[in-house]
Amino acid sequence: QVQLVESGGGLVQAGGSLRLSCAASGRTFSSYVMGWFRQAPGQKREFVAAIRWSGGSTYYADSVKGRFTISRDNAKNTVYLQMNSLKPEDTAVYYCAADLIVGVVAATYEYDYWGQGTQVTVSS
Repeated sequence: QVQLVESGGGLVQAGGSLRLSCAASGRTFSSYVMGWFRQAPGQKREFVAAIRWSGGSTYYADSVKGRFTISRDNAKNTVYLQMNSLKPEDTAVYYCAADLIVGVVAATYEYDYWGQGTQVTVSS
């Protein structure tokens, strides 16, 4: 059974940084696509970033390009989201997602496995 556990959220001032972690277990993830999504109150869940575990190709939403970096640690089966230059509009619950076959990396329906989420709050 796939388990995804996020950590690293918190409260930070605008302009600050946070690093989120997603610890994955229950499978061999070498061929998986791992994604980060976020959901603000009253809003739809939206794509943030994704990485193909094999090869390391990365994808980003326009709103976070140049500020966020997704990466993976094969030995730890962990995916990270380094978030710099945070803005109040980045405030949301951030979710890690995974699936073996993903066509459109930015689409929530492509991912079968989700973590419980971690809250990120950016104060102005």
